[in-house]
Amino acid sequence: MVNVKMREKCKLLIAVTLFMIIVCVAPAEGDALKKASFIPQWVPQAQFAGYYIGLEKGIYRKHGIDLTIITGGPDYSPSELLTDGRADFASLWLSTGIQMRAGGEKILNIAQIMQRSALMLVAKKASGIERPRDINGRKVGLWGPVFQIQPRAFFKKYGLTVQVVPQSFSVNLFLRDGVDVASAMWYNEYHTILNCGIEPGELTTFFFHEHDLNFPEDGIYVLEETYRRDPALCAAFVLASIEGWRYAFDHPGEALAVTMRNLQKEHIPTTLVHQKWMLERMKDLILPEKGGDAGMGGLLPADYSRVARGLRSIGLIESVPRFTSFYKVIRDSDEK
Repeated sequence: MVNVKMREKCKLLIAVTLFMIIVCVAPAEGDALKKASFIPQWVPQAQFAGYYIGLEKGIYRKHGIDLTIITGGPDYSPSELLTDGRADFASLWLSTGIQMRAGGEKILNIAQIMQRSALMLVAKKASGIERPRDINGRKVGLWGPVFQIQPRAFFKKYGLTVQVVPQSFSVNLFLRDGVDVASAMWYNEYHTILNCGIEPGELTTFFFHEHDLNFPEDGIYVLEETYRRDPALCAAFVLASIEGWRYAFDHPGEALAVTMRNLQKEHIPTTLVHQKWMLERMKDLILPEKGGDAGMGGLLPADYSRVARGLRSIGLIESVPRFTSFYKVIRDSDEK
């Protein structure tokens, strides 16, 4: 009889406890979650781990956002989805954002997530390339216009004349010696080259940020209209995203597990080893030991000016938008 009463008391206690948890966790009346959507530049991968883990761990909900992450990729342009209203937030390169703003698109950078450029040139030491001057007269694989700003500034800086070869998103041409120098992202193609059996000591690398050509890449963008209509939502999204990135770096195992699940859901082949490399490099780029004076989410006027001048120098923009009209500083108090 005593045991029966004790069990009934325990059941009641558990029920009361669960009720209190639900009351505490659920949004208060008048504080309903705001629906929002976000599209990264590419398919799910560790390059965007902070956003995916933020969604998985309820960080966006904690900041009052019911978030949907739209899968990016070759068939889904973040810039198009942002400007036509199909996405509230988008991840874009700084160079892309400036080019869009200069072209009349009313978009804002509300957080410059990456503080250091990951774009680089790679050569095999066996080809005799060890210094910038050794690239003169060589075949260099380059991607499209936005990816060519830094390489062309690099060539100009060192007085180099090269034979440009269009490069696909594969490194096969470089591996087969079809080009002497290849373009690569440090967190992606460079690691692919290493995985093909080439040792780091066999390669010469040219990181543009080491040659005073730092063009930070991934940032968070929003329409100016959205920012004016709901600055608190924009602030909440930025602060939740930064918290998501910090969680990812503090809990890499969890972040990688979430990344792999999203990759598998989209039937995208990869390896855990490659995603681990990517996440580690993202930490180096988002929280660099040197040169990260702006802090995560900050954009230095000097970095902005450097990228804008580069765009204008090769004719991709005619005039440079004002820094203050392009970048909005988000503070904790803005979320309220």
